[in-house]
Amino acid sequence: MINGGKLLGLVPARGGSKRLKRKNILSFAGQPLISWTIKAGLASKFVDRLIVTTEDREIAAVSEIWGADVPFMRPAELARDTTGTIDVIFDALKQLESMADRYEYLILLQPTSPLRTTQHIDESIELFLEKKANSVIGVTKLDHPIEWSASIPDDLSMSNFFPTRPSPGRSQNYPTRYRINGAIYLARISRIMSEASLFLKQRSFAYKMNRSHSVDIDTEEDFIIAEFLLNSFRS
Repeated sequence: MINGGKLLGLVPARGGSKRLKRKNILSFAGQPLISWTIKAGLASKFVDRLIVTTEDREIAAVSEIWGADVPFMRPAELARDTTGTIDVIFDALKQLESMADRYEYLILLQPTSPLRTTQHIDESIELFLEKKANSVIGVTKLDHPIEWSASIPDDLSMSNFFPTRPSPGRSQNYPTRYRINGAIYLARISRIMSEASLFLKQRSFAYKMNRSHSVDIDTEEDFIIAEFLLNSFRS
């Protein structure tokens, strides 16, 4: 619980991933990929209930084996490539509401972030409490300064790659910037509903995670890197 209010852990896991087929239940370091997120969420001292929202019967069965609740099946029309995360959240909250199961807070835990641990989850919630926040979102440092990036035309010319022709310099000479890492989204449900977003306008704070725990698996390369990192943590 948070401030006496119930916290729902929600794991969205559709079956139709395109770049890496069936990735949510692929064997990752000897266990289904989704199991790592389920275990981390269940071990949190704050999460009151952890559920998986999916349209896929196999994912549902695997999730239940690893201890998650799957109290409903997600409608197939909310498991398309174009489906927004906010629509999945709204559907889950609506279905739970119909079961008279209500929550004040939600933490969204994507199964494609298997290196995010219980410690990260609990620290993000403690930051939420410390800041009296409406939301906390996981971030990590950018690998390289954005000043070193630009678009490249079809002819591959780099004549205008740096319009002002700066010296590349050392990366330490540029401002530190962060990107959303997809590992943690924590927010008050009333604010999610009123703003129809996880990115709230007021009292939203960043929970910083290191890059090695921030791998978001979308491709086979991501999968290999994440598995290598996990094994290195264990050694």
